[in-house]
Amino acid sequence: MSPLLGLALLAASPAPDALKKAIAEARPIYRQLHAAPELSARETKTSALLAEKMKALGYTVTPKLGGVGFIAVFSNGAGPTVLLRTDLDALPVQETTGVPYASKTAGVMHACGHDVHMASWLGAASALMHQKASWKGTLVFLAQPAEEIGTGASAMLKDGVLSKFSKPVAALALHTHAALPAGSVGLISGPALANVDNIDLTFFGTSGHGAYPHLTVDPVVIAARFVTAVQTLVARETSPFEPAVVTVGSIHGGTKHNIVPGEVHLQLTARSYTDATKQALRDGITRLAKAEAEGGRSPKPPRIVIETGAVAMVNDDAVMNRLRPALTAALGADGVRSVERSMAGEDFGAFGVAGGFPSALVWVGAVEPATFAASKGAGLPSLHSAQFVPDERAIDTGITALTTSALTLLE
Repeated sequence: MSPLLGLALLAASPAPDALKKAIAEARPIYRQLHAAPELSARETKTSALLAEKMKALGYTVTPKLGGVGFIAVFSNGAGPTVLLRTDLDALPVQETTGVPYASKTAGVMHACGHDVHMASWLGAASALMHQKASWKGTLVFLAQPAEEIGTGASAMLKDGVLSKFSKPVAALALHTHAALPAGSVGLISGPALANVDNIDLTFFGTSGHGAYPHLTVDPVVIAARFVTAVQTLVARETSPFEPAVVTVGSIHGGTKHNIVPGEVHLQLTARSYTDATKQALRDGITRLAKAEAEGGRSPKPPRIVIETGAVAMVNDDAVMNRLRPALTAALGADGVRSVERSMAGEDFGAFGVAGGFPSALVWVGAVEPATFAASKGAGLPSLHSAQFVPDERAIDTGITALTTSALTLLE
């Protein structure tokens, strides 16, 4: 290690006392958040709790951005601005983990680790505030609603969130990883998460008695043909070297055994990494839907509504090159692992795209280490599972990772 690199790593190290205090404060808050989850765009109590904690730490809070989102800012002299983001929302999942602090809200659960993100975010805010004598610049802590439905970032951008602070040198976020042990982080440079399109599709028919199908136009058959045909967009129209996914996640039509319905509704997700593939999937879905409707004698064209859920998350190479040695120094060589890119989506990247600044998302291992070792990374509850419950050591790592990363970028 060069002397200059050694000095840089030393400067970026979180103060042990500040970290210890932040971790002790964060774990009870994590359990509180886990027990009281709120669905997307309804995170009123969650947002209020976080805003109260940030004010108590000395941050200036600007509320009601993108609905219940907010920013908390602390300026500490001349220096760069660093943005740290957390998401707030939970999922419509009935928790079955059996932990003492399980969700008390029926049918709603923090099944994606956003409670870990929030606790780590608050802990980093505390640790950085308690060692403010060691850094200069401005911290912007952004609390974003509605990540799970892909509308939170765009709503905050529409409310002018980026005009509330100076342009950051980088934006940071965490996400739990269901196949990494607690105590570790996962890093990847370049494309990390995918573009996401949400597509609502309705095929129309002519309803009638199931005993006389020749007197009807059956939208169930049209939809069935489409579900099969749409897979050729990936299998036969997209390069094998270009990631793409089209999934039909929901199909509903009809009310009774012997009635041909008048319409069938489908919900799809299309995922990609490049704008060209994203547009090709959109065009292909539209083309095939219209063709199947016409081929099935539908009385009118299908109704197709396409909404962008997330833009591809690209981890800036230069930022990741700065963070990797700093995180290795903070967590040890075994605590920093390389991960593969994913076809999951995250709207965090929309802030950097809109503002023209680099972004980086760091994965945080969430699996109890002994369980991970025994499983060899296979057969573990995934994100969005009713059985997903992070090991609380993930919070400690999340706080350390966010604090270390912020200090590194503030240098």
